[in-house]
Order: sequence, then C-alpha cells, then structure tokens
Amino acid sequence: MIDTTEVRATEWIRPVATAPILDVVIPVYNEEADLGPCVRRLHAHLRANVPYPFRITIADNASVDGTLDVARSLAVDLAGVEVLHLDAKGRGRALRAAWSASPAPVLVYMDVDLSTDLAALLPLVAPLISGHSDLAIGTRLARTSRVVRGAKREVISRGYNLLLRGILAVRFSDAQCGFKAIRADVAAQLLPLVRDTEWFFDTELLVLAQRAGLRIHEVPVDWVDDPDSRVDVLATALADLRGIGRLGRALVTGALPLRHLRDQFGRAPLAPPPARVPVGLPRQLGRFALVGLASTVAYLLLYVATRGVLGAQPANLLSLLVTAVANTAANRRLTFGIIGRWRAGRHHLQGLVVFGLGLALTSGSLALLHAVVAAPTRTVELAVLVAANLAATVLRFVLLRYSMHHRRGR
Repeated sequence: MIDTTEVRATEWIRPVATAPILDVVIPVYNEEADLGPCVRRLHAHLRANVPYPFRITIADNASVDGTLDVARSLAVDLAGVEVLHLDAKGRGRALRAAWSASPAPVLVYMDVDLSTDLAALLPLVAPLISGHSDLAIGTRLARTSRVVRGAKREVISRGYNLLLRGILAVRFSDAQCGFKAIRADVAAQLLPLVRDTEWFFDTELLVLAQRAGLRIHEVPVDWVDDPDSRVDVLATALADLRGIGRLGRALVTGALPLRHLRDQFGRAPLAPPPARVPVGLPRQLGRFALVGLASTVAYLLLYVATRGVLGAQPANLLSLLVTAVANTAANRRLTFGIIGRWRAGRHHLQGLVVFGLGLALTSGSLALLHAVVAAPTRTVELAVLVAANLAATVLRFVLLRYSMHHRRGR
C-alpha cells in the first residue's frame, strides 16, 4: 500500500514574490548554532555564482531549540529565504513538504552543515535546467572526488552502496550524499510513491527513478565531514536495511507502477537495432584467429609475469580468466558483429563456461607434464600450454559461434 498521506505545514513565511527557477531546501532539526552562518554563506554563493532566480527554503522539522527563531530572522534579513515549519520530525517528510509546495522547476536538497563544496552546485543543477537529466546527485565515491571523513563513516558509506548494488541493482554510486536535485515535474510523479519519511527517503527516490528509466546525473564533489554530526549511525543503518527489504519486496511483487512511470516519462526501452547481415564462416574464422592470437599472446605474457610469484597453476588460472573475458567481448564485436548489450550477460556466461573447459585442458596438461617430468623447463611448459590453448580455441569457436551466430537468427 503506497502511503500518500499529506504532511501538514504548520507555518509558512513567504517574504519573496519572485518565482524562482531554483529552490534549495535545507531540512533542519535543532541547528540554531550552525543555521545562521551556513545559510548566509549559501545565500552569498548563490547571489555571486548562480545566474538564475533562486530561493532558499529552511524546512524546520519540529525543532525544540531556537532554530525556528533563527530561521525567521534569516527570512527577514535575506531576500529569497523562506521558512517552512513542520510539527513532525523526518528529513524525508521535510523534503516532501517543501518540494511539493515549491513553484520552482528545479528542486535541490542540501545538508545544513554544507559539507559539500558549493562549487559543485551549478554543475549539479545545470543538466536539469537544460532538460538533459531528470535527477542529479553529488557523489563522494568518484575517483575525482576529494573526501575528508573518518574511517568508520567511509566503510559504512561504501558498504551501504555496495549493498544497494547487490540487492537492488542500482547503478548510481552514492545514495546518501546530502547534495541532490530533481526536476519538479519528475518529483510530482515520484514523491507519492516514496513511503519513507526519514533517511532512506532519497535512496528510495533514486531507486524508483532508475527503475522508471530516468536519467540520473552524477557530480563528483569535495566533501568534508561534519565532526559535530548528530546522526545516529546504528539506528539509521537499521532503518535503511528495513527500507531496502521493503523496497525490494515491492519491486519483486510488482507493487509499484513502474511501467506506467516509464510510459509517462517516455523512457520505455529502446527498440532493438535491426538485424545485421551475418558474417560468413571464412571471414569469421579469420577474425576469430586474429582475436585468438592476440588473446594467446596476452595470456602467455600474463603467465610469464605471474608464474614466479603465484606458481604455475594460480598463474594459469589468473591469466586464462583475464584473457577469456576480453576474448569474449572482442569476439562479440569483431567476429560475430554484435553491438551493444544484446544478450551480453548470456554470452559472457557462456564464455566463462568455455573458460572452464579451457582451464581444465590447460591445467590438466600442466598437471600431466609435471607428473611425467619432475622439473620441466619454462619453454616446455609454454609449449604444452600453447598446444592445450589451441585445442581450447577450437572448442571456443564452435561454442561461441553456436551461441552468438545461430541463435541470433532464430
């Protein structure tokens, strides 16, 4: 059952009449010390660096200290600052309320501590304003990101995102960076389907967006962790695990209207490319031989490079595995003329089966050689491996041609 309960806003302060293009929402709870300096810094950055009308919405989640009073003062002092007061806690609840009521076409979420370098704000929203992307997220896990935080949070963050990849098959890299943006028309369709009102809110939103076929733009960010963060890591992690389980069940059972969303956003799967004229057997043999020659050379180089460190059998395993994956990819494209992702997973799985057979041939040949000759020379080892690889190559061609060529024509 999808929870579409509306959140009641107990107070709006709206000193600005100009319709903004950009609405930066900052959910806060008991942040009276940090709120003023951070909002003033953000306001100055937006005025100096963002060439669009903007507003900053401070969404107060039932704070019990002086946060609301600070927010009211900021709304009076700074043009373009508004205050939304909610009588219930929850980051997701605050974002839902602020985003649902905003007139801006591009909606942003930022943590109040401004851990993310503000230089990434314009790259975050530009693809949404141009219409190229539907959502945008900051990522702390890109190679070009620069992050300062403790080992504990680093391990938790990476582990969480690996868990999402393994269970929910997500493709975005960083689910919980407090730096995200979404187009308002997209938010209007997705928000009624998001059930979480706490920290899992944005993860759930991103998973739904990906499953609906929407474009998620990622921006590498510089991030300095707030040492004064009061987030209960254990409680948040347990809540996230429950959210993953709930969302996973909904996806498996078909409880979410994903097909309707894909149709509505025009993100249905692309039509398959027209069938290509099959390459003739003589040409396939020639291309396969060239790919096989390159793979064999790469295999022997890897084997020689790792033989002294790993030993004969482990070096053979590693070298054969690496070159088998590359060989399958090259044969799909060059030998059999298959472009794109058509049955790519199946083909690589079949390639690994062939890899297993090749491993049995080469390992068996090595084992037999060492059983017959106590200390064979490296040259003899390589000669035996070349012969075994030739037999494996013939087998590879027959099996790959059957799976990639004949089945495609059916």
